[in-house]
Amino acid sequence: MSLQTPILFCIFNRPDLTARVFREIAQQRPQQLLIACDGPRSTHPGDQRLVEQARAICEQIDWPCEVSRFYHAENRGCRKQMAEAITWGFQRCERLIILEDDCLPEPTFFTFCESLLERFAEDRRVMSISGNTFQEAPRTNASYYFSKYAHIWGWASWRRAWEHYDLEMPCWPDLRPTGLVNQYSCDEHEQRYWTDIFDRQNAGEIDTWDYSWAYACWKNAGLTVLPERNLVSNIGFRTDATHTTDKDHHLGERPTAAIASLKHPEIIADHKAADAFTWQNIFCPPAWREEFYSGKRRGFKAIYQRQVS
Repeated sequence: MSLQTPILFCIFNRPDLTARVFREIAQQRPQQLLIACDGPRSTHPGDQRLVEQARAICEQIDWPCEVSRFYHAENRGCRKQMAEAITWGFQRCERLIILEDDCLPEPTFFTFCESLLERFAEDRRVMSISGNTFQEAPRTNASYYFSKYAHIWGWASWRRAWEHYDLEMPCWPDLRPTGLVNQYSCDEHEQRYWTDIFDRQNAGEIDTWDYSWAYACWKNAGLTVLPERNLVSNIGFRTDATHTTDKDHHLGERPTAAIASLKHPEIIADHKAADAFTWQNIFCPPAWREEFYSGKRRGFKAIYQRQVS
């Protein structure tokens, strides 16, 4: 049986990782596969060979499949390449499952995404579905919960949601003084963090695309589905990565577990305690964590325990 939802697979210069993720994609036998690959960097002599090897892996398609390729001869960089690749994908497909070469999915990730893409296809409150959870324990009795955070290490979405995306965030200077960020957190430190991130992203100072996606979701009051069990492991924490260069990082190679059947939440609303945990333990800079939250850990832990008990 083949997967009906198209997959966008974004690769670059790590053929060993590409091969591992491609094997999982091949197991699903998707009816439509879109492959995006940036061009080699002129400043890295080894890139040409590695990019060619990664692309060659994706030629090993032995099942009936419509294949589209978005390959660059010259390097565009992470920021532009990923934004353009996803836009290119949604120009061709109404919905997509999106994987990068360092995002290794558990097999039920695909059916999880496909089922929920169908369930929330017309519900504009939901803008994406992620395969990631960074919680210490399940938050609910359902298979997933809703979050303000759009995690993108293996995710899915719809054209109707991506239409709100603009890499350059041109409306941010006008929205900044309206308190958009403050609507999503009552924590002054988090407000400061995201305001600074959006300022720098709008100025083109950060070589990534996903902060603009977070902004698009918040700007349109969009929620993300997050699984109660982790469905995708980031295997790319190593020195040749663009951003995830710390091979000992605690988010690298997190274990995965299957979600074989779905139990749906009773309400559609962000899980505030889970999001507070994510802020303090995932996004918050370590120096801030020590300075601002060390004295609050007992209270926060109590909130956490009440939610999972």
